[in-house]
Amino acid sequence: MPLKGIRVLDFGRYIAGPYLGALLADYGADVIRIEAPGGNEDRFSVPVAPDGSGAMFLQMNRGKRSLTLKPGSEEGREIVRRLVSTADVVIANMPDEALEKLGLDYATLSALRPEIILVTASAFGNEGPLAQHVGFDAVGQAMSGAVVIGGSEGQPSRAQVNYIDFTTALHCAFGVMLALRERERTGRGQRVSGSLLGSALAISNGLTIDHAMNGIDRGMMGNRAFSSAPTDIFATRDGWIMTQIVGNPIFARWARLVGRSELIDDPRFASDILRGENGAELSAIMADWCASRTNAEALEELGEGRVPAGAVLKPSEALAHPQVVATGLAEPMHYRDTAKAAPVVRAPITLSENAKVPLVSAPQVGEHSDVILAELGYNSDAISALRAQRII
Repeated sequence: MPLKGIRVLDFGRYIAGPYLGALLADYGADVIRIEAPGGNEDRFSVPVAPDGSGAMFLQMNRGKRSLTLKPGSEEGREIVRRLVSTADVVIANMPDEALEKLGLDYATLSALRPEIILVTASAFGNEGPLAQHVGFDAVGQAMSGAVVIGGSEGQPSRAQVNYIDFTTALHCAFGVMLALRERERTGRGQRVSGSLLGSALAISNGLTIDHAMNGIDRGMMGNRAFSSAPTDIFATRDGWIMTQIVGNPIFARWARLVGRSELIDDPRFASDILRGENGAELSAIMADWCASRTNAEALEELGEGRVPAGAVLKPSEALAHPQVVATGLAEPMHYRDTAKAAPVVRAPITLSENAKVPLVSAPQVGEHSDVILAELGYNSDAISALRAQRII
């Protein structure tokens, strides 16, 4: 395993921090999720298990061990100190003030272990007027420009999936790999910092560069695109499909497929940006073509014509799609006392020389507390005393 021997302390909450830990666990890191006695609030979002654990929790915490702990108590701080002395990476997506209060700031951690890598994911970054404010995914979406351009009929619209959180986790995972590589050279750790706002602006940067250089406010596009067409969602006889026509060769193939070859030489559609600006007309043509076809018929013709398209699926349909089944992206994970296995999608990459570790269920609250504390040198009496004091 590429990350075998790397120990990660995961103080993360909700998505950005925990998903980073899950990615590291997929490839062999020993990831210890640390949460309050009784469980953190993010454990119980959208409950799916008899103990109240939620859908997001099962995905974000696969392959981890669970230690319950009150890190703000003196006894809890001592446990944290012992943990840090054995760890390589600490994940904590919280503002700097909270880090300092819990003794998880980089100065404190590096004094205990110079090799430690601290990964923080805040809402707005470590500096500036919002540095100590909190925020979630949708706030990052809203502040990036994407919510306005994705709106329609005068109403901004956010995405229901938390793509800013996931993107932040991916950026932080990249930072961890850089810091581990640098540590091989210098022997010292460092702090890796990411933010929801930074991630949101990074992935919407094309929009902001467009405005800065061209001075154009694209307005609300809904399902269309300003830089290509017909990029839109279209109704068929029995469902919906999405097309994304980008580049002159694909546009020419599309025009021939729908029986409108004359559009290829129409100056209004000579480039992606011109097609985007005149996208309503192209969407109307595509809508007429789709209206007489079923989803299967439309997608078969588009696929054979090498025109990018896909079905608009409900969440209940997504994992059952034959392509998803064929690639084995979803793996069954059995969490204690659940009647069904959770279909968990792990890191959606493959390495030619390294497989992921076998899928291990997300832990129950404090499932591994005794084992982890024993590894740190606590005997059974000391562990019982900590439990009696509700430290663990």
